[in-house]
Amino acid sequence: MEFGFTEEHQMIKDAARDFAKQELLPGVLERDEKGIFPTEQIKKMGELGFLGMMADPKYGGGGMDTISYVLAMEEISKIDASAAVVMSVNNSLVCWGLDKFGNEAQKEKYLSKLTTGEAIGAFLLSEPEAGSDATKQRTTAIDKGDYYLLNGTKNWITNGSTAKYHIVIAHTDVDKGHHGINAFIVENDLEGFVVGPKEHKMGMRASDTHSIMFTDVKVPKENRIGADGFGFSFAMQILAGGRIGIASQALGIAQGALDRSIQYAKERKAFGKPIGYHQAIAFKLADMEIEIEASRLLIHKAAWLKDEHKDINHASAIAKYKAAETAMKVTTEAVQIHGGYGYVHEYHVERLMREAKLTQIYEGTSEIQQIVISRNLLKD
Repeated sequence: MEFGFTEEHQMIKDAARDFAKQELLPGVLERDEKGIFPTEQIKKMGELGFLGMMADPKYGGGGMDTISYVLAMEEISKIDASAAVVMSVNNSLVCWGLDKFGNEAQKEKYLSKLTTGEAIGAFLLSEPEAGSDATKQRTTAIDKGDYYLLNGTKNWITNGSTAKYHIVIAHTDVDKGHHGINAFIVENDLEGFVVGPKEHKMGMRASDTHSIMFTDVKVPKENRIGADGFGFSFAMQILAGGRIGIASQALGIAQGALDRSIQYAKERKAFGKPIGYHQAIAFKLADMEIEIEASRLLIHKAAWLKDEHKDINHASAIAKYKAAETAMKVTTEAVQIHGGYGYVHEYHVERLMREAKLTQIYEGTSEIQQIVISRNLLKD
């Protein structure tokens, strides 16, 4: 068992940290306040290889391991979780899914553009009545011979209006239940493809979240991913890996809040000394560090299992649950440590608290992770 990083891992971590501080930190408060998508910053992330880190170099990917990915995700998320969620979706849900399950033609046509940032991807699973229960898809893709006719609505789509390629989960045969679900690559310029208004969210405000509507969209037959009926299994495998990315995002948010709290506790004085030397604050910092370090180890274990091609369903659910809960607790304490300053925009921690909340909700709520974990414990 290894607890250290390779030289390559450290280089990736350093590169992500430097990029976040130099390119993402300037303007992060304005982007959050005004809901401005970080277009130029995402373009630079693509040029630096942060959007296709684990994909095959044959298609422009970095060919890196999952440990490299989570290290970079943590560093980006410390500064700008809205940029990090673009990175997470493109890497975990889109590029990795196409790299692992797409055919050669799909990889050549789509993956090679997604890995470099020439195009951004989106993953469309949630619906108005099918969020946590992914089997209840009402979006349909009816086989018409040469194409599938796609109809329905998808909710809460990250990169909704900026993505060029969307992976859409839809029912092709409702009578077959989850065995009648398929996954399709849908381009955003097809007739009948409509992007709804941008959602005005509590946190991650600079990320691009929309509903997507499909009305008689003709999806080419060759755009189906995998064999007929593979869509549900595809989605579950993708989300298991995606949890590692969101766990890393939650970890970065928590670490960013702790870093700012430590600095503030050294500078702010009360009763004749820095507040960090008062036990009430010192113990808060200690507890925050303990929770963060525990989360980090769980995430790195899940990433290691993924790189070893082992079952990650249980480990990724534990990592995502723990990291998300930690992010919420740590950021709340960070606001408390900052006192009145914690409640204002300029000190960042209130933004981090708002961003932490979403990690308990998307890509499987904390309650869904508990269901996954408990079912794994109880199965024969």
